[in-house]
Amino acid sequence: MRAQNSATTPMTIAIGTTAGSAPARAEAPGAQGTLLALLGVVSFSLTFPSTVWGLESFGPWSLVAVRSTLAALIAGVFLLGGRVSPPDRRHWAGLAVVAGGVVVGFPLLTTLALQTSTSSHAAVVVGLLPLTTAAFAAVRTGRRPSRAFWLAAVAGAAVVIAFTVQQSGGALSAGDLYLFGALLVCAAGYTEGGRLARLMPGWQVIGWALVFCLPLMAPASAVALALEPVRLTAHGVVGLVWVAAGSTFFGLYVWYRGMATIGIPRASQLQLAQPLLTLFWSVFLLGESLPLAAPVAAVGVLVCIAVTQRAKS
Repeated sequence: MRAQNSATTPMTIAIGTTAGSAPARAEAPGAQGTLLALLGVVSFSLTFPSTVWGLESFGPWSLVAVRSTLAALIAGVFLLGGRVSPPDRRHWAGLAVVAGGVVVGFPLLTTLALQTSTSSHAAVVVGLLPLTTAAFAAVRTGRRPSRAFWLAAVAGAAVVIAFTVQQSGGALSAGDLYLFGALLVCAAGYTEGGRLARLMPGWQVIGWALVFCLPLMAPASAVALALEPVRLTAHGVVGLVWVAAGSTFFGLYVWYRGMATIGIPRASQLQLAQPLLTLFWSVFLLGESLPLAAPVAAVGVLVCIAVTQRAKS
């Protein structure tokens, strides 16, 4: 398939060089993969602020449905342009899990949460996603991480729970429950997507998951737009465009391409910066004021995740 051939172009070019350029052969694909993964992390870090902007113009159900529909149309264009064959029927169940977790579940639950939670608050809670994904992967694949891994995972969860309870006045709010639900469904989608990415190019996994959602999300968009008021603003339109084209399609596209080049462990290390980047965007774009607990909790989660990365290796 053309998409698979294009993914190996840098390596093919490197093989054609002289033996004396071995270091260049090793560094060029790695540098390209790191850049792609970093672009993915930056794209993801803008998701919550863009969602807050999108909610200025659209209701939560409209925003999620239109977002998924636009992203699916973009993915369809790329799949058709690459003349990519449809996935085997045996992959459909896995793609349905990816679609339910990453394309529908996570965007919907986080959008509902952001009606009452701040972007910075959500960033800290969802900073636990790498640990949650690792736990799902351990169950799904049967791998047994070390005791140090689980201790760090539990410590990270404790930091996030303490932060959310402290910020919610001693009890979990409805927004926090939405965010914890988003962690679970997204972790399941990431885990199943990682499994499928060993069987087909990763960008095709998210591409087909998006396309599979189109028959549901297109009519859902029409219904939601008819029921929820739309008040178009510049922020609202930019927010919608970004969460559809930037976060949902472009971000996952470059993330999977980068991960395929440099490997999951190295890519995961780059994603450690995502919560702190979101905190920055929340202040810069939304004018949110950060309580001291937010960056402290974010750094605490990053430390725990860093320990899990060392433990897994």
